Amino acid sequence: MFASALLLGWSPLGAAVDASTLANLGDAHGVAPCASCHGADGAGQAAAGFPRLAGLNGAYLRKQLDDFASGARENAVMKPIATALDADERKAISDYYAKLPIPAVLAKPATENSKDDSPGALLATRGRWSQQVPGCEQCHGPGGVGVGEHFPPLAGQSDVYIRNQLKAWKQGTRHNDPLDLMKHLSAALSDNDIDEVSAWFAAQPLSARGATP
Repeated sequence: MFASALLLGWSPLGAAVDASTLANLGDAHGVAPCASCHGADGAGQAAAGFPRLAGLNGAYLRKQLDDFASGARENAVMKPIATALDADERKAISDYYAKLPIPAVLAKPATENSKDDSPGALLATRGRWSQQVPGCEQCHGPGGVGVGEHFPPLAGQSDVYIRNQLKAWKQGTRHNDPLDLMKHLSAALSDNDIDEVSAWFAAQPLSARGATP
């Protein structure tokens, strides 16, 4: 996520951070803006695996930027970007995207993959207790709407992004989840499980009327 470029620090000392300008135009050094990867509306790029940022919880977004900066979340593109941001800039960018409405392009009706009897639906809603895997919805909310700052929305993200994150946790290249929950859960999932549950969440209906929690 945040696979965009931001290099800040050129504003006068004490000046308010113009998050909209930074997100959409970048900085004075010609570095590409967030919108170049995540879109002007924050919808992301599904095929490329760049996630939706619009409407996500601001505290969650800030934690991800902080984790990229500290190395707690590994990403070769995002680490130098996040490191270049100071705390105020990371907060401003996070709050900016949190306040954006859900992009209309992501509003969609239920599809075949969103049916409740699919393999992905069973994992998402019921889990697999024989392997101590609870349903994803128990943390991420009904249909993956997201719950607070620790459990982000899955609805409205692409199957490519969700799949990549689950595989990163499974392979040990992502490890910034609370209490290692995702490390434990992903380890119990097969590659087919990951494909199925990613497709199910990506197919969930998403309203364009407001942001998810």
